[in-house]
Amino acid sequence: MLEKETIKYEKAIIVGLITQQQNEEKLNEYLDELAFLTYTAGGEVIKRFTQKVDKPNPKTFVGTGKLEEIELYVKENAVDTVIFDDELSPAQQKNLSKLLDCKVLDRTNLILDIFAQRAQTSYARTQVELAQFQYLLPRLTGMWTHLERQRGGIGMRGPGETEIETDRRIVRDRISLLKEKLQTIDKQMAVQRSNRGALVRVALVGYTNVGKSTLMNAIGKSEVFVENKLFATLDTTVRKVVIKNLPFLLSDTVGFIRKLPTQLVESFKSTLDEVREADLLLHVVDISHHDFEEHIASVNQILKDIKSDDKPTIMVFNKIDAYKPENFDAEDLTTERTTKHYSIEEWKKTWMSKVGENNTIFISATEKENFEEFRQKVYEAVRQIHIMRFPYNNFLYPEYTENEAEENEE
Repeated sequence: MLEKETIKYEKAIIVGLITQQQNEEKLNEYLDELAFLTYTAGGEVIKRFTQKVDKPNPKTFVGTGKLEEIELYVKENAVDTVIFDDELSPAQQKNLSKLLDCKVLDRTNLILDIFAQRAQTSYARTQVELAQFQYLLPRLTGMWTHLERQRGGIGMRGPGETEIETDRRIVRDRISLLKEKLQTIDKQMAVQRSNRGALVRVALVGYTNVGKSTLMNAIGKSEVFVENKLFATLDTTVRKVVIKNLPFLLSDTVGFIRKLPTQLVESFKSTLDEVREADLLLHVVDISHHDFEEHIASVNQILKDIKSDDKPTIMVFNKIDAYKPENFDAEDLTTERTTKHYSIEEWKKTWMSKVGENNTIFISATEKENFEEFRQKVYEAVRQIHIMRFPYNNFLYPEYTENEAEENEE
């Protein structure tokens, strides 16, 4: 019997700043997420560095003293990679790479790397490659050796043209080529969407790693890849689903994240088109995550950016089996009771009550808890859209009792 191969993780440290716009609590939340991103990419965070400043140093992001502290730790612990929580300017990245003498990444670069690992289809790989080149273009100074294998050398350089100018031209040409390729595929995908007929379209949206793919598998009885890592799903999966006697199309989309790189939003335009063209959104939320409210805000902002925030939406609060409120001692006068102490029933009485019972459901996709209620809610929403769109044939989808529906399915 073969021994299971052990995965070798790169040693990494992560760096973030406490600023006027970002307090210590918020920074720790971002660094927790950055650590998970690092783990997803194949790294192990062995140390965190934070610094309180008014604004990032334009040359080295952190101050001189903190940089010396990081440099010493890198040398003493043979650190492979230093990852910064915010996007570095080309000058900052160049200076830091030279001073620290190791790989220097920022959050955008890290997310792009994960996307490159996760891309399975030719289309997803093309989208990721475009985003990577758009990120690389302003950072080419001092990096020309990365591209010399692609260049071929002889005959490629014009008179008086420098190495860096040549590479910029190569990258721009590659970006143009990739955009043309994506436009061709976009047209093909638009035709595929138009050929799906008049079925109601439902899209799963939400923060990354909230359980969209698990939910897709549970509803659509499909085998979509599921893993407890960020961005497990890149390619949109569309399945025809029938609840009771009503068919509709269900699509699983790429997860959103805070500080999502603009390059990815642009290159994943077609993936987001599934959301734009959906009739109903199922906004999946991991209620067991301590920061799920900010996740909701991040997803809503991206939906607003792609002009899809006005669509009918059902809020699906998932992972109720994993939700554990912190204990609160009423006799401890030093501790204030906050939302982290709320039970799910108490959460339902907050802003969630304004969303309305018809637009919220609390489930566990893995344990199938409240799953029939969820199916019924989706059925009613899809049926309503269908009746409004095709009032002349709504007799095809009459209301059924559960027993009648089971007999009908048989």
